[in-house]
Amino acid sequence: MRAKPWEVSDRAWVRIEPVLPKKPRRFRYPGRKPLDDRLVLQGILFVLHTGIGWEHLPQELGLGCGMTAWRRLRDWQQAGVWARLHELLLAELHAAGEIDWSRAIADSSHLQAKKGARRRPTAPTSRSCSGSSTGCRPCAVASADHDDDLNG
Repeated sequence: MRAKPWEVSDRAWVRIEPVLPKKPRRFRYPGRKPLDDRLVLQGILFVLHTGIGWEHLPQELGLGCGMTAWRRLRDWQQAGVWARLHELLLAELHAAGEIDWSRAIADSSHLQAKKGARRRPTAPTSRSCSGSSTGCRPCAVASADHDDDLNG
């Protein structure tokens, strides 16, 4: 029987669990025990796989509520979990000789361009735009187009 796409296998969990941030134990205010990270991850994967809204995550699956999954996804993103997991999996694949580096592409979304091109000046914000042809470039173009419409 084939596993559901959002189910995290034991083999995958062994790789993922060490990368997740450890939550400090709350001694003073015990309250509810936080939902298991593995179940929350499965809830995140369910939402991403099905495309449903976070608030529609079915409670019957036992994967927690959508807001819990969304918050955990946000927290893990901020903690750099996905980048570390990506690096870990790439290292494993590289060690196993499973990556054809001749087909790899590197761009500025993954690597900084040290000693690269000089920085371009930033575009003015709409607050600093005067709305005339002496303002920002988009307004100058729009103003010229408007003048053409009036004259033509």
